Amino acid sequence: REIENVQNGFSGRIVAKMNALVDPQIISALYEASRAGVQIDLIIRGICCLRPGLLNLSHNIRVISIIGRFLEHSRIYYFYNNNQEEIYIGSADWMRRNLDRRVEVITPIKDQEIAKDLQEILGIMLADNRHAWELQPDGNYIQRCPGDNCPEANSQKTILSMALRTAGIN
Repeated sequence: REIENVQNGFSGRIVAKMNALVDPQIISALYEASRAGVQIDLIIRGICCLRPGLLNLSHNIRVISIIGRFLEHSRIYYFYNNNQEEIYIGSADWMRRNLDRRVEVITPIKDQEIAKDLQEILGIMLADNRHAWELQPDGNYIQRCPGDNCPEANSQKTILSMALRTAGIN
């Protein structure tokens, strides 16, 4: 859908957070979406076999890995299709073993408040400049650092504060 929307002059975006991206079919589909003009942000803590930032292949894909105090295992999938937003959570990484040989669950989030919270979490993670490492086209990672005029953005610290506030713990 995202490819079709972009080809018809509408906007399309994918943001996905998981532990690993290895499945060749999904990687090919992401490359196809990038070539079509879909903006793709991936937050992948572990192994990522996709190469972002390659001209005419993955130039619309950005991959970051957040390595900090907490070992994160959440999987969040966000799709934006011409002003229609869908968000899912689940147990599956995009790996052949998970998708082909395990029972995994991915479910849509219908509650708008929860969906809004998950979108906020994705935005906070994408803005991280303290523990985020950005995957380069050559396969190396470069750590993001706050700039001279840019305040530190520590996603794990921010999300922990949000959780404590929600729980009524200050």
